[in-house]
Parts: sequence; structure tokens; C-alpha cells
Amino acid sequence: LCSDISPLLKDPGAFRTLIDLLEDHLRASFPQIDFIVGERLDSRGFLIGPPLAQRLGIGFVPIRKKGKLPGPTESVSYTLEYGKAELEIQSDAVELGQKVVIVDDLLATGGTMCAACELMKRLKAEVLECLVIIELKLLKGSEKLKSIPFYSLLQYD
Repeated sequence: LCSDISPLLKDPGAFRTLIDLLEDHLRASFPQIDFIVGERLDSRGFLIGPPLAQRLGIGFVPIRKKGKLPGPTESVSYTLEYGKAELEIQSDAVELGQKVVIVDDLLATGGTMCAACELMKRLKAEVLECLVIIELKLLKGSEKLKSIPFYSLLQYD
């Protein structure tokens, strides 16, 4: 399946090349990034954020499903193709005006990515870009992001 990144994760050389490509893109595009933000621990995209943040010498901030993070949190509910869900971030994860890039493995309908952007907006962070490995263009998820810059390595119709 073209939307499965599991083979990339199994192959250390391919995974290194993937992180190289994402690192090169971010270094060329943004002179300053404070944090890489990753969505949901159940998402394979969560596996991309920490090594990318480490390469860039910056921190990684997790966004999780409701009830998974300790301490005070900010939450947002959103609609999925098959129902509703909620995402949370720790209330002190980012500070006013900090610059973040949100990463995930795949953009489909855009609901989860929009929810992550809403959490960043509530914490008053600046979303520099939403970055994914694969975009399923037929589902038009990137159109929901409106004015937020979006980048995908691969696009499939």
C-alpha cells in the first residue's frame, strides 16, 4: 500500500534518508524552529518527530489522545471519518510565540492535523509548517489547513 511507511521504518538506511530529506527541507526553509510537535502516539508519524528534532538540536513536544498526558492540559475535539476524537497537549509545552513544525506520517482528510494546529493556536505558538511524508490528495486534507504552510514528500491521488 502506498500510504504505509512501515518498510521505511524497518530499513535503517531508508529511514536515515527520510530524516535527512526532512531535515534538509526544514533547515532550508526556516532559520529558527523551537520545537517539533508530533501527533498521537498511535501514529507512525510520532516515530519521525523525535529523531528529526534531535537532528535539528531542538525539543520534541507530543500531542496525545485525551487522558494520556500528566499535569494540566489543553484539549480539542475534532471529527474523524468514523466519529469524534480528542487531542491534548500539556498546557506548558510551548510558550507564547514559539515556532513549531507539526509532523505526521500521513495526511488524509486533515482532521487530526487541523486539531493539532488548533492546540498550537490556543497555546499561542506559531505554526511554521505542517509536514508529512505522504499526502492523499484525493481527500483534500491540505485544503482544510487554509493559511498554514504545508509540505509533503510524496503525494498520491
